[in-house]
Amino acid sequence: MANGSILLTGGAGYIGSHVLRQLAESGEQVVVLDNLGRGFRQAVTAGTLVVGDVGDYALVSRLLKEHAVDTVMHFAAHTIVPESVADPLKYYGNNTCATRSLLQACLEQSVRRFVFSSTASVYGIPEGGYADEDTPTAPINAYGSSKLMSEWMLRDAAAASGLRYVALRYFNVAGSDPQGRIGQATRGATLLVKVACEAMVGKRPYVSVYGSDYPTPDGTGVRDYIHVADIAGAHVKALEYLRAGGRSVTLNCGYGHGYTVREVLQMVETVGGKALSIRESPRRAGDPPYLVARASRIRAELGWTPRYDDLEVIVASALAFEKKLLREPWD
Repeated sequence: MANGSILLTGGAGYIGSHVLRQLAESGEQVVVLDNLGRGFRQAVTAGTLVVGDVGDYALVSRLLKEHAVDTVMHFAAHTIVPESVADPLKYYGNNTCATRSLLQACLEQSVRRFVFSSTASVYGIPEGGYADEDTPTAPINAYGSSKLMSEWMLRDAAAASGLRYVALRYFNVAGSDPQGRIGQATRGATLLVKVACEAMVGKRPYVSVYGSDYPTPDGTGVRDYIHVADIAGAHVKALEYLRAGGRSVTLNCGYGHGYTVREVLQMVETVGGKALSIRESPRRAGDPPYLVARASRIRAELGWTPRYDDLEVIVASALAFEKKLLREPWD
């Protein structure tokens, strides 16, 4: 049976656009749905772009039917942790409620496969700082809670239908396309590598370190940083897995080791060739001190093998794209 089209929600955003590139390079037919609130037309380098909201049930239903979609990859979401603490209902509305609408349309249009962009924030502050898929979920911010609620809806919808899914719990995504074609252009970004690279090229006057008194090797938070191209590769593997009849599964997507904030900033300085202006600030609400993946299951289940597990490679790709944005700004 021939494969249908893929609907990519949020495909003009940071991670979705990298998945789009890899899907297009594999010959897939892709429709991108994005409201361009935080995404960019320049990031949509293949497929068909439809400007609209994932929570627009009538629009989504029409796209699923007209394009014979049999797989949905769902990236559309708000993702800024501090914002979710300050405005939780915005996150429950955009992330959870819109996902519920999307799932209803998928079930009614007999979509068979669903790949969901989830987050390690569902774990909150795991004991010992490491989380595997069986670690209790206990989110400490509305972003994590909104994603966990979406996971629950997906699980229950699949149990009541023929839908099968892969939910990928990302750890800290960083870097840009290794060939420099696309990257993270998010306005007002809060992800450390992006922020530090903006400071390196002069787009920010300094970098803030939020919390220097954590129980970690140098007092700053520890995260598992994973290259966006490897995240994208995991989605391609998830698609292959589901097409081969794989059961529904939730998987961590990380490398299994972490770096402190100071270690990341030192690498940005090394790659960039000069010192950053760094300011110490109080801890931010919703930030765990230590969060690293135990990620053997994704390798076993999907046959996923990371290619860019190197902090210098991650930083170099991010910095190269930041310099490109100086020459060719995205609007």
